[in-house]
Amino acid sequence: MAIHDFTSQRLFVDAPLAGGSRVTCSPEQASYLRTVLRLGDGADILIFNGRDGEWRARLEAAGKRGAALEALEQTRAQTGGPDVDYIFAPLKRSRLDYMVQKATELGVARLVPVITRHTIAERVNLDRMRANVVEAAEQCGVLRVPAVAEPLKLTALLAQWDPDRRLIFCDEGAAHASPLAALADLKPGPMAVLIGPEGGFSPDEREMILARPESIALSLGPRIMRADTAAVAALALVNAALGDWR
Repeated sequence: MAIHDFTSQRLFVDAPLAGGSRVTCSPEQASYLRTVLRLGDGADILIFNGRDGEWRARLEAAGKRGAALEALEQTRAQTGGPDVDYIFAPLKRSRLDYMVQKATELGVARLVPVITRHTIAERVNLDRMRANVVEAAEQCGVLRVPAVAEPLKLTALLAQWDPDRRLIFCDEGAAHASPLAALADLKPGPMAVLIGPEGGFSPDEREMILARPESIALSLGPRIMRADTAAVAALALVNAALGDWR
C-alpha cells in the first residue's frame, strides 16, 4: 500500500488550515482547477500550506469565476525533517530549476543562494525559485515547504554564521576520500550543505570556509560533478548519515 495518496491532485495554499476552514483561491489557482484540471463544484482535492498538514478539501464556487476550497478532514499531520540549510551558488535557469526542485524533494528546510568569486548567474529570480519549490512539493507529496532566502555574498554569509550550525561543504581537496568517513563522527543537529559554482571555490574562499571551526570538508568521490548533480549527491549523503533516512 502506498504511504501517500498519489492519485489525488494536490494544491499548495498560503492560508491557515483547519476542519471547516474556507480558502479563497487566487485567480490563477481558480483557472488551474477549473480549466487545467477540469474540476467542477463538489470535487475533492488535497491541499497543504507547509504548516498544518494535508487536508482533503471540496471545491466550491466563489463569485462568477472564482473558486474556494473547504477543508473537510486532515489526511496527514504536519511533519518536519532535519534542520538542513542548502546553500548554493546560483546556476543558469533550467539547471537552477532542477536543483531547487530536487533539494525540496530531499527535505531541506531552507534554500540560501550565495554569491561566490566564480558564480556565473549572479541575478536570482526568487519568485521563480519559490514557484519551483511549491511545484516540487505539490507533485511529490512533500508537506514541509522550504523557505527561500535572499542572496548573500559568501563573505557576508560566513560573517554572520551561527556557530551551532555545522557547515558541510563539498570540497575536491577534502582530507577524507570517503564522504561517509567525513560524516561518521558527526551527530545530528542544525547543519548546512554548501555547494560552490561550476568553477569551484577560489583558494581564498576555500581557506575562509576551512577557517570556520564548524566546517567539514566533504568529498564526493573521484569524479567531477556538475553543481546540480553534486547537490543531489551531497544531500542524499547527509540525509543517510545525519538526517531522517537513518
